[in-house]
Amino acid sequence: MFKLNLKIALRNLWKNKGYTLINILGLSIGMASCILIFIFIRFQLSFDEGYRNEDRIYRIVSKWEYPNGEDFSQGVPIPLAAAARNDFAGIEKVAAVQRSGGIVNVKDESGKDVIKSDERIYYTQPDFFEIFDVKWLFGNPKQTLTDPNQAALSQSIATRFFGSAEKAVGKNITFNKKDLKITGVFKDMPENSSLPFQIVASYATFSDRDSKSWGHVSSRSECYMMLKEGVAIKDLDGPMDQFNKKYYKDNDEAGRQLHGFQHLRDIHFNERYGNYSNTTTPKSQLYGLAIIGCFLIITACINFINLATAQAVSRSKEVGVRKVMGSKRKQLIVQFLSETLTISLMALLIACVLTEFALPHMQQLFDNKISFSLFEHPVIFVFLTVLVFIVSTLAGFYPALVMSGFSPALAIKNKVSVNSGSLSLRKILVVVQFAITIILIIGTLVILNQMEYVRKKPLGFNSGAVAIVYAPGDSLSRLKYNTFKERVLQIPGVQGLSYCQIAPLSGDVSEVSFSFDGKDNKDFQIRKSAADENYFKLFDLKLIAGKVFLKSDTLNGYVVNEMFLKKLNIKNPQDAIGKLLSANDRKAPIVGVMKDFNDLSLKQSISPLVIYPEKSDYYNMAIRVDEKEMMPAMKKVEALWSTTFSDYIYDGQFVDDSINSFYDGERITGTLFKVFAGVIIFISFIGLFGLISYVATQRSREVAIRKVLGASTYDLVKMLNGSFLLMVFIANLVAWPLAYIFVSKWLSGFVYRIDLSIWPFIIAMFISMAITLITVSLRSYRAASANTIDALKYE
Repeated sequence: MFKLNLKIALRNLWKNKGYTLINILGLSIGMASCILIFIFIRFQLSFDEGYRNEDRIYRIVSKWEYPNGEDFSQGVPIPLAAAARNDFAGIEKVAAVQRSGGIVNVKDESGKDVIKSDERIYYTQPDFFEIFDVKWLFGNPKQTLTDPNQAALSQSIATRFFGSAEKAVGKNITFNKKDLKITGVFKDMPENSSLPFQIVASYATFSDRDSKSWGHVSSRSECYMMLKEGVAIKDLDGPMDQFNKKYYKDNDEAGRQLHGFQHLRDIHFNERYGNYSNTTTPKSQLYGLAIIGCFLIITACINFINLATAQAVSRSKEVGVRKVMGSKRKQLIVQFLSETLTISLMALLIACVLTEFALPHMQQLFDNKISFSLFEHPVIFVFLTVLVFIVSTLAGFYPALVMSGFSPALAIKNKVSVNSGSLSLRKILVVVQFAITIILIIGTLVILNQMEYVRKKPLGFNSGAVAIVYAPGDSLSRLKYNTFKERVLQIPGVQGLSYCQIAPLSGDVSEVSFSFDGKDNKDFQIRKSAADENYFKLFDLKLIAGKVFLKSDTLNGYVVNEMFLKKLNIKNPQDAIGKLLSANDRKAPIVGVMKDFNDLSLKQSISPLVIYPEKSDYYNMAIRVDEKEMMPAMKKVEALWSTTFSDYIYDGQFVDDSINSFYDGERITGTLFKVFAGVIIFISFIGLFGLISYVATQRSREVAIRKVLGASTYDLVKMLNGSFLLMVFIANLVAWPLAYIFVSKWLSGFVYRIDLSIWPFIIAMFISMAITLITVSLRSYRAASANTIDALKYE
């Protein structure tokens, strides 16, 4: 029976080649888009999974509560790990991790450097590898990471440094001029991990491991723990409250520093804290992608349903003859569903090919090595199976139900109709299809407008043609700062240089408590940034009171911003000049007040900020160059830098590029909306074209009669267009409120954003109406211009 149904299905599909082509094309593009979205979502949801005890693994994180808001950090104070190990009875294992970075040198047997590389190193306690059951190829963390100056490498880095994992064991590497002995090699951490460990050193090697400071929190210091069997995380709520009171006795309602627990599987999805891999994907973004995927497949299925029901009349005689010959309705439903399944399988094969072609572009967009492998990820095969089943059922069941329900007598006489009533299902589906299209068009226009606003909004400083270049911080390198600066300024095209900690807008946040005018402030923290006196001129920062601090290698004054004064309710900037400010036990007078500038992305408010001179805190140098001589000048700067700081590796980035990286998520969202809006418009276009073709064919005699009775071609085109334009207009009315809710919520993620206007909605309506008018008119004109004799000669 199946073989017979398949044979009949193939014959019917071949007989209606145009109908088959349109359906396969629409379904294949919709399926390919869904497969790509599923592959990406599957990859993101697989982050940090696969560990034996993953349900019991948590990270301890920090939080600050103030009357006007909250701050969060992935980091914890250095002494917290030991205290947690001692104070929490429900914790089985605790491991502190400290991230560091610097130059790694690998020498050959003669002592000559063969590799010099800028690498991240993570100091870990041995318990870390008991919490995370990473496979070790050589060595054992209980033995190899217990003593100072021991290290372990990942398999890939060991192969890069020494040729193979086995050869690496027993060799030495030099990190920041300190020798580390390789005592183990572990399997590479997976691509989908928030722990990108490649070089791990024993925690005993970390110089500040015995720090007792509970007030200093850095994102470089993390702490992981594993609960005991049978202990729930809520059982630790009470002990954590006691823990916070014990170590932060001065917490009060005005400002409190607290610690809490974050589950391992939440780390990749929580933007508030961040992680070592510097990649987070909010689940809201994944939900949005999933909804777009559903929109795509629903749009493709609507095409199928519309075309199948429109074609139903032309197959009514076939249904009537089958029923007269004894076919039951159930058999007819199976037959029509077999045709749908055949189309779906053909579309799936084409969709898989399209997916392979599109995958490299998606990898480039998301900067992830996602793969389309059924053997490596069997869940993809399950998804494809479910997708075909859903599409076949969703697209095929209603047309099968309609066609199998025709009366034999009426079907043979060709007097059946699938459009009972003025509000047929087909019209509703066209409205839904275009409503989805309009929502995506509006979303795309708003996102693009917001990103254009982000690019053009003045930030309060001049970032054009400024490069931030790494400045080595060891004592010998600092002695070369002045000489290097003098030589750089002699390079043609270089206009200025300033030693600093960070650029004016940077994600490298360092916040501290402070006292002002002899009084401790607990209402908010300040963001601090070290820079020399040339920083203000180089970035064109405006002073509204006072002056820049004096040229010095050590702290002699602070320059604060307007927001700092607003937080303290100081209305006159001159009133702050000369007042003493103390932060991190560094006390100095306020010598100047600068105009506010955006120090974080436009998603966030301006921070209360202080800038001060402190040579020991300079990690970078800002170099301004002439835009006309940018590339030649920077090549000469790099050559001079490499000669001056030969023990280090040059690392530079233009400030504008760094600022743009803050909006990678929004850039990706905008690209996805553009692509998928285009896909849905195309699917809607071909579906609408197919639908009007069938409608025109069914009404060919009506059109011919109207033409004989004197109707002009314009009147006939207008008649055929009217119902479709009305449906698209109704679709706009349905889509506008939904689109407004979506774009308003998306824009709320930005503190600085565009004003939502009516124009994206008007443009979306114009585009949808224009697509409909052009598509329908082309086919309507052809029907209205046809020879009337051809339509009436059989009457």
